[in-house]
Amino acid sequence: MHCLRTTAFALTLLAATTLAPAQSPAPAVRAAPPAVRPAPIELPGGVVPPVSREVPLAVRAAPNGNFILGPTHTPAPESIVNPSVPQGTLIDITMSSADSKLYPGIARTPGTFGTPDPTNPARLIVTTSHPAPYTRHVTVYVPKQYVPGTVAPFIVGADGPDHLLFTVLDNLIAEHKVPIMIAISIQNGGGDAQGSERGLEYDTLSPRYAEFVETEVLPLVESQAHVRLTHEADARATMGGSSGGSCALIMAWYHPDLYHRVLTYSGTYVNQQWPWNPKTPQGAWGFHTTLIPHSPRKPLRLWMEVGDRDLYNPNDMRDNLHDWVVANEDMAKALAAKHYPYQFIFARNAGHVDHAVRVQTLPEALEYLWQGYPR
Repeated sequence: MHCLRTTAFALTLLAATTLAPAQSPAPAVRAAPPAVRPAPIELPGGVVPPVSREVPLAVRAAPNGNFILGPTHTPAPESIVNPSVPQGTLIDITMSSADSKLYPGIARTPGTFGTPDPTNPARLIVTTSHPAPYTRHVTVYVPKQYVPGTVAPFIVGADGPDHLLFTVLDNLIAEHKVPIMIAISIQNGGGDAQGSERGLEYDTLSPRYAEFVETEVLPLVESQAHVRLTHEADARATMGGSSGGSCALIMAWYHPDLYHRVLTYSGTYVNQQWPWNPKTPQGAWGFHTTLIPHSPRKPLRLWMEVGDRDLYNPNDMRDNLHDWVVANEDMAKALAAKHYPYQFIFARNAGHVDHAVRVQTLPEALEYLWQGYPR
């Protein structure tokens, strides 16, 4: 396995019993990725990558490249509710599978999973997935500073509602560190991994989920939250954690005409796609092995994080494509090689979509993500 680790720090991963790919055990601590280029900058505990404060707000710059967070994850001030700043409004919208042309609903029978295809180790055969209805909530954050009737930038988030995001936006918007934006936090359709609605939505490499958001979610947001959303791709962002993270990149990758900015925690850049597709046989693992290296550079800016105790599934290593740390490290290598603007965070003392790391880093991540866009 092609890890980016030094011999001095390499540690043996934990053995595990039979588990589904999405239910992976926390491995032993993995060493930081010193072989990525540019070489990572190691930061002391509680510190995030700096933003230049010596220039006007409109042109502040955060550095590209690779960073190692220390083991102490101090909450950023902007991640804490501040009653002295304007507070946004939350609007709840309910969506039904009966109204969806793109996702009519599936589910996997509880307690079942899939079996490896004996002729193709990268393919998982699931026989217990069946049609199933769902309802989902879409939580829309409208900042106090939004002027009704104006066209606003926005960010789409997976696995909502994301109240940390709403709090951080209250504070960052008040400090003029990000634009006045709408946040659209979409609940998944249920279940997890192959054969589930969430897995179908988030792990499928296709333009389908972005088109679902564009044609079925955003019109409801505009009509029920009484906002106007921009059509400018540079004023639109996606974000998510785990499979929601891979979904965020999938949205922008297949529709760079719609999204230019992507933020992911513990992105599932591994082989979770179902049904198997011969055009993308490695699932999201293919982002760093083929799609990014062999495609012209797209107009995307990315912020990524992975923890030193992130997921690893030894039971599903039949194809060696299920190590979240390796996947994210290799994503950083692929992005650097193609000269993408990106920031990759390797967090010590951190698990999968680690809450303490999110509370520490989300303000800086959002400020990096919206770099170059007018405040």
